[in-house]
Amino acid sequence: MITVEEAERIILENTINIATEKVSIDDALGRILAEDLCADRDFPPFNRVTMDGIAIQFIQLKAGQTSFEIEATAAAGNPQKTLQNTQNCIEVMTGAMIPLNTDMVIRYEDLSISRKTVQLVADYSEFREGQNIHPQSSDRKTGEVIVPKGRKLSPSEIGVAATIGKNEILVQRKLRAVVISTGEEIVPITEKPLPHQIRTSNGFALQASLKNWGLETENVLLPDNQAIIEKKIAEFIETFDVLILSGGVSAGKFDFVPQALENQGVKKLFHKVSQRPGKPFWFGKAHNGTTVFALPGNPVSTFMCLNRYFKNWLDVSQCLENHQLMGELTEDFKFKPELTFFLQVKISYAPTGKILATPVEGHGSGDLANLVEADAFLELPLSQELFKKGEVFKAFMYR
Repeated sequence: MITVEEAERIILENTINIATEKVSIDDALGRILAEDLCADRDFPPFNRVTMDGIAIQFIQLKAGQTSFEIEATAAAGNPQKTLQNTQNCIEVMTGAMIPLNTDMVIRYEDLSISRKTVQLVADYSEFREGQNIHPQSSDRKTGEVIVPKGRKLSPSEIGVAATIGKNEILVQRKLRAVVISTGEEIVPITEKPLPHQIRTSNGFALQASLKNWGLETENVLLPDNQAIIEKKIAEFIETFDVLILSGGVSAGKFDFVPQALENQGVKKLFHKVSQRPGKPFWFGKAHNGTTVFALPGNPVSTFMCLNRYFKNWLDVSQCLENHQLMGELTEDFKFKPELTFFLQVKISYAPTGKILATPVEGHGSGDLANLVEADAFLELPLSQELFKKGEVFKAFMYR
């Protein structure tokens, strides 16, 4: 067996380069950006009015002038106006270009207007040159990167793409993954299971996670038959970027998956990790670069491995920043075997925002229902047996 740290290192040494494609801005939400989004002009592109009011020359105010005649009105979307008489003002609206020969804006709340005459009614001793003006290029200069590639496109990034005229955006191609569940005891969800059978659930849980992370997926159920498993593996290696198998990787008489994978040219990079749950975890790579995660069949094991290992592999392959979350135990917990233990925990937050992790008692790696009571797995290292309240460990959130 290898350690969790060794397994992670091997997995992250075998990430992949993802091809790119252009998509319409309407279809880009949630995709991974594959190009920098740069300012096509200054942001803002002109000295912009930020308050409705009047634009004047500050020097006139400094000289003691408090009454101004309105010379013109400048609205957002109008061409730039020019103040002709420096003792006058121009009425301006938010978003308008600041008129030439003016250098400050006084808001309506500080004014009294009677027909075409404006009188200051506020203490102007604190007024300053440039107030209520958003200077040209103060946000971004022409050519400056606003959104770097490798960012998942949220509504804010879509807004930036629109404002720089990106009708089409270069994004990473969606990875294609097939989820393969194996087992004679598993029947389709549409069937009523016999006393010795269960409905397939792992495939749907894994597929839902993959869809949530932006992958295109298929979900397949196979019997414990080595010939059939090998035939499908050979087919899927050529048509998918990633194979995720659930079940058939232990040391049982009908655990055909490891041998079937190796028979089809998938190189084993490791098999078995010193962890609970998920010890029989198998990882490898096919001749054409297709990556294979063969996970144990128990539902908690397979779900934990996907969230602990596959998600990290995916983020690094997509060049996404991956900040490790940490959770603080809210009570003591003991675990004796010399294995890394992934503790199911309920997450809450302290007033300071600190992540608090409360153990959720379950009934082992087959307790699928217990996953709905918890929110995350807390990684407890194999170097200790007693994990004390207040200690902080890696947290892998799945909710």
